[in-house]
Amino acid sequence: MSTPDSATGSTVDDPAPLSDGQLTSLGTRAARQLATTAKSEPQMQAISSRWLLKTLPWVDVKGGTYRVNRRLTLRTGRGRVHFEQNGADDIRVIPETLTELTVLRGYSDAEVLRELAGRFRVREVRAGQILFEAGQPVTEAYLVVHGRFTRFAAGKYGEEEVIGVVTDGDQMGDEAVGQSDPLWPASVRAETAGIVLALPWDVVEELTDRVPSLAEHLRAYVERQSKPMNRRGEADVPVQAGHVGEQTLPGGFVDYELAPREYELSLTQTVLRVHTRVADLYNDPMNQTEQQLRLTVEEIRERQEWELVNNREFGLLHNVDYGQRISTFTGPPTPDDLDELLAMRRKTRLLLAHPKAIAAFFRQCNKRGLVPGTATVDGHEIPAWRGVPLYPCSKIPITRDHTSSILALRTGEADQGVIGLYQTGIPEEHQPGLNVRFMGIDTAAIVNYLVTAYYSLAILVPDAAGILENVQLGRTAD
Repeated sequence: MSTPDSATGSTVDDPAPLSDGQLTSLGTRAARQLATTAKSEPQMQAISSRWLLKTLPWVDVKGGTYRVNRRLTLRTGRGRVHFEQNGADDIRVIPETLTELTVLRGYSDAEVLRELAGRFRVREVRAGQILFEAGQPVTEAYLVVHGRFTRFAAGKYGEEEVIGVVTDGDQMGDEAVGQSDPLWPASVRAETAGIVLALPWDVVEELTDRVPSLAEHLRAYVERQSKPMNRRGEADVPVQAGHVGEQTLPGGFVDYELAPREYELSLTQTVLRVHTRVADLYNDPMNQTEQQLRLTVEEIRERQEWELVNNREFGLLHNVDYGQRISTFTGPPTPDDLDELLAMRRKTRLLLAHPKAIAAFFRQCNKRGLVPGTATVDGHEIPAWRGVPLYPCSKIPITRDHTSSILALRTGEADQGVIGLYQTGIPEEHQPGLNVRFMGIDTAAIVNYLVTAYYSLAILVPDAAGILENVQLGRTAD
């Protein structure tokens, strides 16, 4: 395009655009070098919602140890045995784990346990096979190595009534100890192909006749089970009701456990290291030491929640009573499964599940045309089932066969539930139960801070926590 020249009246072309090196004013690329950019605080992808830490009632443990006193329990809880495998046909029960059986709890003769473990025989079962039927004499005891078995009985009107599910590590038949002519109370069918270890009952009788210590242990067990107890297996207190006139009232007392469990506070620690040059010079607009500490505390809290779920000493997955564990009936978590889990205790306050387990539960609800409810917790809309919030917890592990677990908790000391333990008022406390202590500056000009969190978890009575196990997470074909 041409424009008139003011001096000559002729036209001249417009000058070509200037390149970046010929700009007559400061460009934006250069101006950014002198400007303070808007920036975020350091971000951390591993931060989760940590609902377990938020929902647990925390009890201040000033002495560093919390003792759980309980009423004397006469009925021994059931555990789960473990196995070792050296091939398809060489499967053995680990002798020491036989003490997880109710009748052998507390028995300490290792030689007898090894002999008893050697008497079990491997037996493969096919899907649909009936292991035994209700009313038949108990001729064998069984340990489930692998597989899913359903307990069922005939209903009042002739229909099949499912009573429960038996899975890996469970046992069947030990309840016949002390009975003259024991009969199976329910039938058991293999829903999947599996492997069991079978022990003939006459072997138990022969070993009992030959080993005095075993005979004495079983005699004491039978005697303990014959004592009066309430429906939870606690030593009974004699009472009388509905009487008239001047009846002589029974008397008694409430006995306590002589060796109650004690929980010592556990800890998670790390040493935060910050160079003095960074701490001195690079603190505008954000304090580098504070940001380093903030993210370190977040990591410690994440590990704290993982420990509360997975720690073998006090974590939920390893300390829930085996009587409070059930398995899914079909694999995926159904509304029926969660209803049974809730029915096992009073005042369930919360459910915890891996996000994938929650998604699997929602798929089962969708198949049935059900819409789970919601609960408002601290301004958050949380999915709920039967009014109980269902919180996501990524610390609950997923096994190699793509299954997980769902936890149900009653919480609080007043309700004899699950409580978190910590100690407040510790030296140089940064948050409740967490302190940051200056450790000095080393010869490399590094400032060291010791960051420590103290915590534990206690289940006050066995039915305060329950687990739905073997929760299948994958999609199934319709």
